[in-house]
Amino acid sequence: MTKAPPDPHILADILAPLEQTSGLPKEVLKGFHPKLGIREVGTLFRIEQGIAQATGLPGIKVDEVVRLPKDHLGIAFDITPENVGIVLLDESSDLSAGMEVSRTNSVLSVPVGEALIGRVVDSVCRPLDSLGPIRSDEYLPIERPAPQIMDRLPVTVQLQTGIKAIDPLIPIGRGQRQLIVGDRQTGKTAIAIQTIMNQKGQNVICIYCAIGKENASVAKVIDDLGSRGALEYTIVMTASGDDPPGLQFVAPYSATSIGEYFMARGKDVLVVYDDLTHHARIYREISLLLRRPPGREAFPGDIFYIHSRLLERSTHLKEEFGGGSLTALPIVETEAQNISAYIPTNLISITDGQVYLSPDLFQRGQLPAVDEGRSVSRVGGKTQLKAYRSVAGDLRLSYSLFEELETFSRIGTRLDEKTKKILAKGERVREVLKQSQFEPMSACEQVAILVAVTNGAFTDIALDEIEDIEREIRSIVKIRLTEVCSRIEANEDLSKEDRDALTGLAREIVQNRVQGERYAQP
Repeated sequence: MTKAPPDPHILADILAPLEQTSGLPKEVLKGFHPKLGIREVGTLFRIEQGIAQATGLPGIKVDEVVRLPKDHLGIAFDITPENVGIVLLDESSDLSAGMEVSRTNSVLSVPVGEALIGRVVDSVCRPLDSLGPIRSDEYLPIERPAPQIMDRLPVTVQLQTGIKAIDPLIPIGRGQRQLIVGDRQTGKTAIAIQTIMNQKGQNVICIYCAIGKENASVAKVIDDLGSRGALEYTIVMTASGDDPPGLQFVAPYSATSIGEYFMARGKDVLVVYDDLTHHARIYREISLLLRRPPGREAFPGDIFYIHSRLLERSTHLKEEFGGGSLTALPIVETEAQNISAYIPTNLISITDGQVYLSPDLFQRGQLPAVDEGRSVSRVGGKTQLKAYRSVAGDLRLSYSLFEELETFSRIGTRLDEKTKKILAKGERVREVLKQSQFEPMSACEQVAILVAVTNGAFTDIALDEIEDIEREIRSIVKIRLTEVCSRIEANEDLSKEDRDALTGLAREIVQNRVQGERYAQP
């Protein structure tokens, strides 16, 4: 069956105005055969802060992108027989009721690829820096199904954070989902940023996703990353509190799709979501504006699902599916140390462990304020370097015993010598776990310091001198004990001879310092 040619009378009616407006001769326009198509168009009848309601669009699908006047975009969130609820991805100040809205027959997709590395973009990958447009030939939808269980591999390689209080005691593996939880202003973002900085030279691509943060805070993060060379392997995606709620909601999904592109090509990726508490509040705001029924604390019933479908995409893939990994570090904020609140408990149940930051430790100057008792890693212990494993057990035991005895010692009871020694050692362990911001340590440096404190090398020095002793150990351990450091980095067992060598080095530094102070006295 052959297709009938277009009616010449209709064709003449179409070509006549084209000939007049374009100036092209009739001979050129004879070969033009316009195609007629059906375009679904609806009408806006309500515009609110960040959302819109439209009638029409009978064939629209959930999560489909719609096009509004003046090149604005939106996502179809609610579909009812009467109208369509649209979440806007642009400002709505220049929209009004009665305007047309049309379907695009596609879901929201973002450009992916190497061109994004080192750039600062918004939730749909529009550049926010002054480095020009982002050129990419490949796009991925922001919502993608998580890899199947049979497509995954166990987490086997440790992701080094460079922080003494985390790597030995709360290890994180590549492909793990480790939650960072704590009250506001306790150093959650600082830990995530230091982890990104420690990936320099580790062949790990990092993505920092800021959700609802102040522009000044994001600018400081960008400056810190840039000044220390971390932007060379980092993508910064930001949806500030001034952006429409729709942009803030899609930000973590867009960041994950970018990470999945690199993971499918065999690379290791680290994604920081800062923070998912604000993401949950934004979703609550959108849901209430769309008249969805509220549940506990006015959150919608699917609040758990929006985060579980996001974090389940973090994994370690089999070789036939790329062999890469995607590690997630979601951040959640608590109020008055209430980790049993609705959103924190949801995220704790989704993730593979948490790093808890205590405001009490922060106020006492214990930085980073990691509470070892409330922090746990359910996966990372299997990925941990053997040298870490050999010192972590003694360290955790002595520190927990110290914390218990310290509480009783404040009563003012008389203490025996054994208890005094335990308290003295615990105080030095706590002092050793302090670390300045933006000073990541290698595995060898961490092990050397932790072995020294657990073996009692710091017993005879004052607490305020430990930081200087640590600095001396870090400066010479790789020079004096090169073979020991090589074995630690190669994930070999820490032998008795290695422990003795590390302890001996620390005792030598302490002795030289004590003798120097003695000679300096008048």
